[in-house]
Amino acid sequence: MKLRITPLNIISAISFGLVLVNILGSKNNAPRQIDMSGFYLLILGCLILVTFITDLVFRFTLKDLKKIWIVESIFIVITVILMVILQKVM
Repeated sequence: MKLRITPLNIISAISFGLVLVNILGSKNNAPRQIDMSGFYLLILGCLILVTFITDLVFRFTLKDLKKIWIVESIFIVITVILMVILQKVM
């Protein structure tokens, strides 16, 4: 079984790490605590779930790792552009 790292795996790992830092980090010992409210942690948890499911969909539909990287990178860029547009509108 070979390990296939993809862009959505990287985003899931970063998001999961942020959630763990905020949940497990104590405010007394950590001088540079990333402070997020519960709502943002919920949104970040949903992001982890969506990226995990989307990664599985891309893995089952595309077999070549190079194609997966291209499609997932385009997906991430389009998602970021849509998020920026929605932030500007609201």
